[in-house]
Amino acid sequence: MLKTGYFILEGLNSFSTVCYAYYLFFFMEKTFGFGNEANLALAALYGFIYTFAAWWGGRFAQRFGYFTALKVGFVIMIAALACGARLQSASGQVLVMGAAVIGMCFTWPTLEALVSEGETPAGLQRMVGIYNVVWAATGAIAYFSGGAMLDHLGLKSIFYVPVAFQFVQLAFTLWLEAQARARAGQGRGPQTANQPALLAQALNPRPIAKAKSFLRMAWLANPFAYIAINTLLAVIPGLARRLELSTMLAGFCCSIWCFARLGTFFTLWLWPAWHYRFRWLVSAYAAMICAFAGILLAPNLAVLVVAQIFFGAAVGLIYYSSLFYSMDVGETKGEHGGLHEAAIGLGTFAGPGVGAASLHFLPRFPNSGALAVTGLLVLGLGGLLGVWSLERTRNRTRMTIDD
Repeated sequence: MLKTGYFILEGLNSFSTVCYAYYLFFFMEKTFGFGNEANLALAALYGFIYTFAAWWGGRFAQRFGYFTALKVGFVIMIAALACGARLQSASGQVLVMGAAVIGMCFTWPTLEALVSEGETPAGLQRMVGIYNVVWAATGAIAYFSGGAMLDHLGLKSIFYVPVAFQFVQLAFTLWLEAQARARAGQGRGPQTANQPALLAQALNPRPIAKAKSFLRMAWLANPFAYIAINTLLAVIPGLARRLELSTMLAGFCCSIWCFARLGTFFTLWLWPAWHYRFRWLVSAYAAMICAFAGILLAPNLAVLVVAQIFFGAAVGLIYYSSLFYSMDVGETKGEHGGLHEAAIGLGTFAGPGVGAASLHFLPRFPNSGALAVTGLLVLGLGGLLGVWSLERTRNRTRMTIDD
């Protein structure tokens, strides 16, 4: 019952944060005239804040309790977005974004920990699968419908709609907290960050050296996936303008990768044979690079659609790997969730930052940002292969990494 409530809370959180974060770039373009360079710089700042706030948010949840972290996060986001609806300056909106990101970072590591605490390895596979399908589904719906929301409800709807959802989330969190306390008083409540671990690491049948090796590789690959994702999000308004798409049509046509990622999550949830198989991780990474370049340089809508399908599948496997291995290794779920989210923030900072710098210093080359970020992704592929080789050498006497 409680975990069902956590999944409902997760779905609401995904919808509300996507409505704001993904369409902030459209808002800044239409309200303040932001182009690709300015939006990429904004996305880089978003990622810089997210990196440190997510790490700290995970530690806060582990130390002070999951429900405390959720309540703090929702209150901060409500206050920030309520202010955003009133502010009329670009600098004010940047400050609002920073505050909203900090609030967000109290929620995601906590939700990841809540759904995975106290699970056996088999139960963890099921919980992480449901978790990924829920947030990906509601996030895809939010991105798909967000353009129509802006066209019909106005630009300020990126503040009002998320705030309405977050009030519901805060009230639901208070109810879940009361239910958890009641169940704990009866001796049948779930683990929280304030309770001793009930399950030992021995419940994980995988060799711990192998598990940690794949965790390190996934933590390397996932930031690069978010380099690609957040670079795309920042330049989608410009891409829509080039392909002559309205905001509503951009939401419809540029959210296809989200649905492809959702399908991948569902497949990986039901089919666990990909666990601890390096070939799946490296193949997904290579496909991501090709699809990323295809989306940014797409000459028409058909190429854009096909490239998004491959892109969504690739980033889906990379993200799933990072979260699954984070939850599969160790007992400090909140802290590991924070590190997983911090890696996302690192990618969100690096990709748009490189793209913005390229456009700033090479303004006569409009594709310089896309080429620079693609080059960064290629370097990441080399790094992933290098880490795999080092891990094989280090653990050769203790384990075998399946390739």
